[in-house]
Amino acid sequence: MNAVPLLQAEGLIIRRGGTQVLDLPRFSIFSDEKLAVIGPNGAGKSSMLLGLACLIERAEGRILFQGAEVSAREETAYRRRIAMVFQEPLLFDTTVLDNVAEGLRIRGTGRGGARKLALEGLELFKIGHLAHRSAHKLSGGEAQRVSLARAFAVRPQLILMDEPFSSLDLPTRILLAEDLGRILHESGTAAIIATHDRIEALRVVDRLVVMDRGAIVQEGKPHEVMEQPVNDFVAAFRRTGYSALK
Repeated sequence: MNAVPLLQAEGLIIRRGGTQVLDLPRFSIFSDEKLAVIGPNGAGKSSMLLGLACLIERAEGRILFQGAEVSAREETAYRRRIAMVFQEPLLFDTTVLDNVAEGLRIRGTGRGGARKLALEGLELFKIGHLAHRSAHKLSGGEAQRVSLARAFAVRPQLILMDEPFSSLDLPTRILLAEDLGRILHESGTAAIIATHDRIEALRVVDRLVVMDRGAIVQEGKPHEVMEQPVNDFVAAFRRTGYSALK
């Protein structure tokens, strides 16, 4: 790993409706690192990702990317170097290919180049045969593969994923998690995935961050967190995982 984190947050506090939902004194991820943020609904996982992506206003704190602070003036340029995938695919009412190419066009890629990279993204997620199908005529698993292909097509330095599999049935979720893990490691893309499913998290990551009530409770290598829980909350998660944290 490089000495300087790819992304770093310092003193990050987020409030929604006057209520504090995130208190992150210090957080970092390095290039090529894969990290899972796990915890129950309401733990602050989504707020953390949205805050790190500069998609919601922070009450306090700062974000640094490759050692340089991301000011308000630089947020747009910063967001073009990362990508985010949400729980529910946000697809336009057009073809699959056009959906995947859209992020590239926004970043100024020419039509021909955007088409080429979009097709590569579709093949990466094994959905090249869907290129000309309407995005609104896809199954849930297909739609999420399109969403992921769109994110990877822009060649982000960091990809943030907020519960990307939670709305899918178990067999679809397992297959997509396996493909995602392979693609992440082959591409060397740094990633943060928020989930409340420890099995899902352990498939793809190098480090676990456990959250509860807007704060980090424990972090470390997956086996360290699972074998040496710091409190009863983490221990309960280890024993029962998904069902205990829904």
